[in-house]
Amino acid sequence: MHSSFKTIGIIGKASDPGIAETLAILYRYLKQHDYAVIVDRLSAQFITESGVETSAIESIGQHCDLIIAAGGDGTFLSAARAIAQYDIPLVGINLGRLGFLVDISPYELLPKLNNILTGQYSEERRYLLRTKIIRDHRVFNEQTAVNEVVVHRWVTPSMIEIVTHINGVYLNSQRSDGMIVSTPTGSTAYSLSAGGPILHPSLNALVLVPLNPHTLSNRPIVIDDTAEIEISFCQTKQINALVTCDHLEIPEVLISDKILIKKDPKPIRILHPEGHDFFEILRKKLNWSGGYP
Repeated sequence: MHSSFKTIGIIGKASDPGIAETLAILYRYLKQHDYAVIVDRLSAQFITESGVETSAIESIGQHCDLIIAAGGDGTFLSAARAIAQYDIPLVGINLGRLGFLVDISPYELLPKLNNILTGQYSEERRYLLRTKIIRDHRVFNEQTAVNEVVVHRWVTPSMIEIVTHINGVYLNSQRSDGMIVSTPTGSTAYSLSAGGPILHPSLNALVLVPLNPHTLSNRPIVIDDTAEIEISFCQTKQINALVTCDHLEIPEVLISDKILIKKDPKPIRILHPEGHDFFEILRKKLNWSGGYP
């Protein structure tokens, strides 16, 4: 098999023993075709072959020129954040439920993977968000997110009061359960559940979606993805707030903190099988009418 890929990393959903069969098939297939294979350390427990080379997920990208994520969208997000700095492509195998990002089913794994490995694929570049928590004029915490950054109330029955600036220009103040800042990739995730619009992945845009705002006229807004978003609090009493980047939590945010959100300059590379169709995925995953041929 001729391929531009030489060393392939496998990242699985380590908390789900149900991935064991697919991981074993994937691992054996790659080894039989003379690829060097590195498995993330937690997922290696599901592969019974001897001599499996492993790596921590945080460093697996520096040893590979392709990563395969086997699980659901959550596994894909974790893999994407882990390899973002290495500029290597990512392929997703859907072993979860919905799967907007992982678009190869285990039933068609080997033929579609063979096509990708022999150069028959389409490539997308999708940008992440970089979030900085500023406390006492320094960066207190910093994380990246593929889908969304969410500022929301935490273990409190009260709404939070937040102020939003876009490129230093005042947008609004709101009392709500919080705010979602979503990429086009994340527009089919939490943002969609909160009433935000679906953005095509090719758009250079971000969407801000309020969570249960006190003022019902406070609606989602789409902005250019070059903008820097600043969120601060206007309470006079200390609150319990939480910032999440995808599913990573930054707890104990203070009312004096500022949250800065900006597009990360380095995109992730996603490889899809040929014929990948975003609208077909929407129809299938969201159960839209498909009567038109």
